[in-house]
This record gives sequence, structure tokens and C-alpha cells, in this order.
Amino acid sequence: MGELLLRGARIVDPASGLNVVSDVLFSGGRVARVGENLHAPPDAAVHDLSGLIIVPGLIDLHTHVYWGGTSLGIDAEDFARLSGVTTSVDAGSAGPGNFAGFRSHIIERSEVRILAFLHVAFPGIFAFSERGTLFPESSDPRLMAPEEALAVINGNRDVIVGVKVRIGPSASGQQGMAPLRIACDVARRAGLPVMVHVEAPPPSVEDILAELQAGDILTHSFRPAPNAVVRDGKVLPAVLEARKRGVFFDIGHGKGSFSFDAARTLLEAGFAPDAISSDIHVSSVKGPAYDQLTTLSKFLCLGMPFADVIAASTVNPARIIRRPDIGSLRAGSVGDATILAVEEGTFDYIDSRGQHLEGKQRIALAGVVIGGRWWHTAGRLASSMEGAI
Repeated sequence: MGELLLRGARIVDPASGLNVVSDVLFSGGRVARVGENLHAPPDAAVHDLSGLIIVPGLIDLHTHVYWGGTSLGIDAEDFARLSGVTTSVDAGSAGPGNFAGFRSHIIERSEVRILAFLHVAFPGIFAFSERGTLFPESSDPRLMAPEEALAVINGNRDVIVGVKVRIGPSASGQQGMAPLRIACDVARRAGLPVMVHVEAPPPSVEDILAELQAGDILTHSFRPAPNAVVRDGKVLPAVLEARKRGVFFDIGHGKGSFSFDAARTLLEAGFAPDAISSDIHVSSVKGPAYDQLTTLSKFLCLGMPFADVIAASTVNPARIIRRPDIGSLRAGSVGDATILAVEEGTFDYIDSRGQHLEGKQRIALAGVVIGGRWWHTAGRLASSMEGAI
């Protein structure tokens, strides 16, 4: 692997507390050093990124990237070119019955890092299409596969980061809490977290949270009513108690799981998300989520500081999935970086209920570094470089 030196950009790395104009040197596929006026080794590729922002390679904690193997999957490399996401964490597209194909045909062939929550249902999310095909994979107890799931986890711990389950009428039918309890049992035995999907009740969000332990994740946590984590303008006591004991709250925007009203209430109460994720799939990529940068931009326009927005897509998800070598630009970290610009103007954002937000800023992609090499050029940088990178 060669060396790459990026000069003159603002470095925003919440993991190390950096927010300075500086240089970044990559060597051997990793971050070698961050500092001012770094010396360029003789064979290094050098790029001046003045006026741009370098952040650790973005992590999207909730994606669906089993392209071709499930009807909801998109291509992770296409998504990286769209959003600068260098680590896509798949949220249960595959179960123990088809994870081998996901690993062999997608994960191992991807230049973009793909990690996964394994679905506790044997076939994963096998019937979810943009044309309306939907079968609740957790609705039949015969599809729950705890022993097979544990075996697959033990054989794939390098890429499996947790257990996924979807709870609610469209995902688990009349099974109530049973699928969640099965998933929690597998996760406890494996020593991994559970990510649980919440939707319209039953079960209630309070009942779901009561099953979760420190390190577990509630996704779709800024969803609209019913089953929102706010009620009558206040954060539910069960939500505050769950955060106190270490449960993480993830956005999982998706097609129907994000509300500006809920977000405003939560942010005003000081309840920021632990992770901002897109829940990207074949439907949400067409709106209202669109991509990870659009999702991040919504929170910027809702008043979250830029560094906090970046933390929710870098160091925080890295901590949640227990992968400290990503989500940071510290020396020795994996050599992934996302190059961004914050554009000023008037931008129309939409939530899952069709409500609009007129924002004055947009986070735009300029480039992607993967494994210490320049991987993709985008936006205004692409037009200015004229193929030089």
C-alpha cells in the first residue's frame, strides 16, 4: 500500500476531540499521523483539500445492503459514492439461513466495509419490496432460529456485531414480545447487543425497552406516533431510564420512521440520538431518507452542532458495535476518511410524515478515502480536479 497525504482541510474527529485545520497522512492502509505541515514521503500522493472538511470514514449503523440476496437491499459501494459511508452496518437483512451467501457474495467482495446484525429469524427480512410485498418474518415461531443464529454468529464474529429483531404488527404479527425475548437470549449467550425495530404497537415502546440491557439498541427511536418515545411533548420516563442504564438510541430514518416533531421535542429536552443512521433500502433511497448525508443534514438544520452530528456517524456507532479501530482519525486507526463540504443556501427536507423543514445548510460529499487510498471524488471537488485524483 502506498502513502496518501491530505493537506489543509479542517479535521473534525470527535473521537480525539480534534477540530483544527491540519494535514492527515495515511500509510500502510491506516492513519499514520495528523498534524500541521506534515512531510510528504517521496512516493506519497498529495492532495490539497483547503476549504473542505475531513472526518473519519462515516459509519451508518442501520443499512440494508444484501443487494440481490434480499428484495430490500442496495449496493454498498454505490451508497458510499452517494454518502461517503465507508462502513455500512446491515441491520438484519440476512438470517442464519442465508448469511453465508451475504458473506461470500457481498461482504467479502465489497471494497466498502460491511458489518452485520444477524436476524434471529432463519430467512432474515426475506419479503419486503418497494411494490408492497411484505411478510412479517417474526410472525411465525417456526422461523425463529436461535440455535442456528448462535452457530452462525460464532462462525462469523469478525463481521457480525449483534442480533436483530423486528417487533410490531407488520414484522411480528401476533407474536408480541416472544421474538424479542428469543433474540435477547441469543444475544446474551453470544455476548453481543440486540438491535430492535420498533413500530406501531403492540408491543409498546415501554414494554420493549424493559427487555433491553446496557449496550442494546432501539432503532427508529425518533419515529412518529404511535409508539413514539415522546408523549404529550415530554420524553417518556421509560426512555430516560433506559438511557440511564446504557441502552442506545439510533435514528434508523427509513421510509416511515423519522419525525421532525419528535426530533425537535427530544433535542429540546437534551435527548440527542446516540447514532444517526439512514435505514437505507430500495424504498427509502428514493425518499424521504435518500442517503446518510441527507439524514445528517436534517440534524444539522435542527440545531445539532456539526461535531455532534459527525460523532453520531463515526465514534458513537463504532463504540456501539465495539469496533474501536474505525470511526476515528487517531494514529493506527483504519485509514478511512470522508471529505465533506457544508454548503449554505435554502434546502427542502422532508420527514416520514411528509412534513417539510427549510434548512439553511447541507452536508455534501467531496471525496472518500478507503484503506489509506483515495477511492472516490465527488461534488465540487470532482469538477475542480478534472480527473487529477
